[in-house]
Formats: sequence, C-alpha cells, structure tokens
Amino acid sequence: MTQLKYRKINIETYRPGKSKLGKIKNLIKLSANESALGVSPRVKKLNLKNKNIEKYPDSKCKELRKQIARNFKCDFNKIICGSGSDEIIQMICQLFLEKNDEVVLPQYSFLMYRIYAKIAGAKIIFSKEKNFKISLDDIVAKTSNRTKIVFLANPNNPTGTYLNINELKNLRKRLNKKILLVIDDAYFEYMTQKDYASGLRLFKNSKNVFILRTFSKVYGLASLRVGWGYGPKKIIDELYKIKPPFNVNKIAQLSAIESLKDSEFIKKSVKHNLNWSIKIKKFLKINNINTNKISANFFLLDFDNCKRSAKYVEKKLEKKRIILRSMKSYKMKNKLRMTIGSSIENKKFIKEINNIFR
Repeated sequence: MTQLKYRKINIETYRPGKSKLGKIKNLIKLSANESALGVSPRVKKLNLKNKNIEKYPDSKCKELRKQIARNFKCDFNKIICGSGSDEIIQMICQLFLEKNDEVVLPQYSFLMYRIYAKIAGAKIIFSKEKNFKISLDDIVAKTSNRTKIVFLANPNNPTGTYLNINELKNLRKRLNKKILLVIDDAYFEYMTQKDYASGLRLFKNSKNVFILRTFSKVYGLASLRVGWGYGPKKIIDELYKIKPPFNVNKIAQLSAIESLKDSEFIKKSVKHNLNWSIKIKKFLKINNINTNKISANFFLLDFDNCKRSAKYVEKKLEKKRIILRSMKSYKMKNKLRMTIGSSIENKKFIKEINNIFR
C-alpha cells in the first residue's frame, strides 16, 4: 500500500475568538478587535459595476500602493501588499528563516508570529514581560548568533501595553544589526499618547526594520483581508519574488483606497474609541477588574483581584449574547480580552457586568 510522506508540523493551530454561540442570533462580538464603527461611507458608496471583476486584479496593487505612499509620505517602491498582514508575516518568515534559526518574540504576542516562524523551521524563543509590558532587556538577552528576526506589535496584542519612542529606538540600537526587527503597527491609528510613535514614523529609512500595517482594524475591512508591509527595497524586491499572484482581490484594493481617502472617518473612529475607553476603564476599576492603560481598541481584563473569575464572567456574558476573547490560546490565566464596540454594544456590556458583580 502506497504511503504518502509529508511533514508533521508540531504547532498549535491558530484559534480565533468566538464568533458564534450555537444558533443564537444578534450577538455582540467583542472578541476580535474589529472596527466599532464599521467601514467608511466612501467604501459603502463604491460602485462595483463595470469594474471588470471577471478579470484578475492588479498583482502589484499599484493604485493602492500609490495611495498608501501619499497618505503616509513613504516610498512607493518599498511597499508590498498582502492578503492581510498575516500573509506578509508568512512571506517574511519564508524569506529569512531556515531550520535551526531563532526568532525572538514576547511571551504574550500575536500568535501568527510563532506559527509562521515554526512552519519555516525556526526555533521560537520567548522573552518575558514585566507587568504584561515587553521587556527590552529580556529581548536583547534572549538573542544569539542564530537570531534572525525579532517580532513585536506596538501597541501589543493581547496585552494593550506599548513601548514609547525612546524605548523602541533603544531596542533597535541594542539589537545586533544583522537581526531584522519587525514592528507591527496594526493599532497605531488609535494611539493618541504623546510619547508614542509608529514604527513607520521612526524607522522609515532603516535598513534592518520592517513595518506591518493592516486595514482590518480602524478601517473596518477585516473580511476583505488586506494589509501591507514596508521595508528596505532589497527585502521588498525579494518578497515580490515569492508573493502569490493576485493575492489581494480587486474589491479589497478599491475599498482600501477609498478608506485611505476618508480621514474624517478615521478621526471619528479614534474619538469614539478614546471616549469609550475612558468610560469603560473607570467602570472596570470600580469592579476591581484590572486592565492596561488606554491604548488600542481593546482592554486585557485581569480578574485576579475581583470576586468573579474570568471563566465565570465569560459564561455569564455569553448567556446575554456577548462574546469576549478567551486568553487560553495565549496561556494567560484568569484573563479575557474585550474590544471597544459601538455605543450600543458598550452600554450593553456595562449593564451586564453590573448585573454580574451586583
């Protein structure tokens, strides 16, 4: 009998937050850090007639890259687009990593960093965090002559903490120049703190920093899967050699372009997020639910010092059709992650938490 041979990859499959509860309808989904206000009105007005969707899309996303370059005052030739930033992460790992190479990343960080690195054959080295904040000292200490990449998101998911301008610059200075620092700017639009700056702003001309961006968060295009990367032209040129053809569909490209043109919608989304973050954080404190400082569009809820456990709260909320993100995949005990939702969703969340802790 013929037996096919294939690799057996020892990884834990990515498990997204819940989006369904059996056949229950009208759920309030606060588990995936999606946009509270949806998409820009410009996207909703897109006329897809006569867009030749029966034809393949532009493989190099030229018009989208032009718009990105205009918006962020960066080099068109140093931009590559992907089917979500996930695909860019995958390509970076394919390009840089071989068996027995090492990748350093914070112990609590976006799961796809470790998954794609491990698929490429690399060894994952976790740096410890201090009070859920990335430790520069431990990242540097965990690097070796085998380290090829350091991945980090700033602000970090799922902890909500962030490195300030000086800390981020200091990290790049302390790392070996041959190590690629990959900074994920997924939530940078929400950041209003004066001591924060995006990776793109700080390292636009760096030769050993690569930046990740996404349209899945503040732009509200999560289901269309479109993201982009920015880095040294030599790296970008090599990534284009391994990039799948037509990886970003035409509707996604058109929607992303329109999203970038609507700065007022982004301002509105950021203002909504900040106002509700302030209200929710005060409310959480009253109930002794510890959380991170206001940063992105989510909070990490710590139930260690309150009278209810994370599991208890999670189940009670689900009975009221509210879904939060379990932190089991991140190996974080007694924690949940909560996305800032619409005004109606946030009011419902506050009401039900009040009932649980009453």
